[in-house]
Amino acid sequence: MSTKKEAQSLLLGRYEVGKLLGHGTFAKVYHARNIQTGESVAIKVIDKEKILKGGLIPHIKREISILRRVRHPNIVQLFEVMATKSKIYFVMEYVRGGELFNKVAKGRLKEDLAKKYFQQLISAVSFCHTRGVYHRDLKPENLLLDENGDLKVSDFGLSAVSDQIKQDGLFHTFCGTPAYVAPEVLGRRGYDAAKVDIWSCGVILFVLMAGYLPFHDQNIMAMYKKIYKGDFRCPRWFSPELVRLLTRFFDTNPNTRITIPEIMKNRWFKKGFKDIKFYIEDDKLCSVGDGDEEDVGSESDKSLSESDSELEYRRRPTCLPRPASLNAFDLISFSAGFDLSGLFEEGGEGTRYVSGAPVSRIISKLEEIAKVVSFTVRKKDCRVRLEGSREGVKGPLTIAAEIFELTPTLRVVEVKKKGGDREEYEEFCSKELKPMLHNLAMEESIPTSQSLPDFSQLLLDNSQSRAGSSNSLLDTSLSLPGSELPSDTE
Repeated sequence: MSTKKEAQSLLLGRYEVGKLLGHGTFAKVYHARNIQTGESVAIKVIDKEKILKGGLIPHIKREISILRRVRHPNIVQLFEVMATKSKIYFVMEYVRGGELFNKVAKGRLKEDLAKKYFQQLISAVSFCHTRGVYHRDLKPENLLLDENGDLKVSDFGLSAVSDQIKQDGLFHTFCGTPAYVAPEVLGRRGYDAAKVDIWSCGVILFVLMAGYLPFHDQNIMAMYKKIYKGDFRCPRWFSPELVRLLTRFFDTNPNTRITIPEIMKNRWFKKGFKDIKFYIEDDKLCSVGDGDEEDVGSESDKSLSESDSELEYRRRPTCLPRPASLNAFDLISFSAGFDLSGLFEEGGEGTRYVSGAPVSRIISKLEEIAKVVSFTVRKKDCRVRLEGSREGVKGPLTIAAEIFELTPTLRVVEVKKKGGDREEYEEFCSKELKPMLHNLAMEESIPTSQSLPDFSQLLLDNSQSRAGSSNSLLDTSLSLPGSELPSDTE
């Protein structure tokens, strides 16, 4: 009986809701724990009736869409969205350190610490802008600190996307916090949201370094006049380099105001700056520094001869686990009349190639392909990841290749898109990947007697097929008014 009561008290069957962390007009935020994983999360509970009356459903859907688009180590993550008849639930990353505002309220920060937070802020804002997302309400209250002291941008409730830009190429909605708002927003003639975010970043930098606002007055109209004129003074402890940088931030002409690339080239900014490398694996953010993968281009890798690499592979047969997806039934479905050329056709999830080449030769070929298009290459065992450097609307193109053993003399290379734009991926496959891997197949002649695997043996070796996986997280097509799920918790 007690177990049944506990299940009923859980939010949607798996979240144990704890203390209230904060609240606003339409929502309350609670600390919660996922009872299945033990992970702490923050759950934003939105009153559906209030947003229906306010006509804010499109606004909520847009916020969900934006949070899906901007997944970055310095941005608070949205894990899941759920709804009941009366509530909408945003299950989000729980950031333990609280608001940066609380730290600044105690006084100005040391320059190194202020610079670290500012560098992380610019990294996150740059990431958003390359994806057509503009925050429009950047301030210390919306910047959180995690347990490691790293910054996380939060509250994208006033954010906009490039799709909302009017015919004149500008935004016209008056929004933001008065002390952090750019002068062109006050002018109400339309504004470039990217330049507005940059102005706000400048105000944040000033506050971190000075401990007070650059534009401040008890009379709000007097404060607006200072902002409109760009009238500010730096304290004596600011270095000349920092003063010059802030002057570029507080340029009242948005056309000549400093840009993100210029900020990143600035000498004061660059000192100690570490560019964050990350990727998304199985719907989770993974840092390149996690140690689960290594650079293919290291000297130790280059010093290994092909025969050494192949010998190492033979010593470690577990390096190439036979995937359940390559059982005899799948092979038959890929091919017509047992013709393995069907393995070269593209499926919905990825592309598969067959080769008689040793593993080391396949990896070398993937490295060659990456070099041609200036991609970063990383590997772990027989998995290779190719990462583009060019930022697109959906992020840099990221491709994962995994090498499987089909028979003792045949390998299957499975290639999948892990990030970036679908069209860019297809173009890369057709122009670069497919021709070069086909050339490899031609170079490595496969004797006819060995070209077909023993299907009867495959049936014995691969009797279990892969279970399908589903991902219900972040469904932007969520029907907010009518969705029904278990009982509410507030």
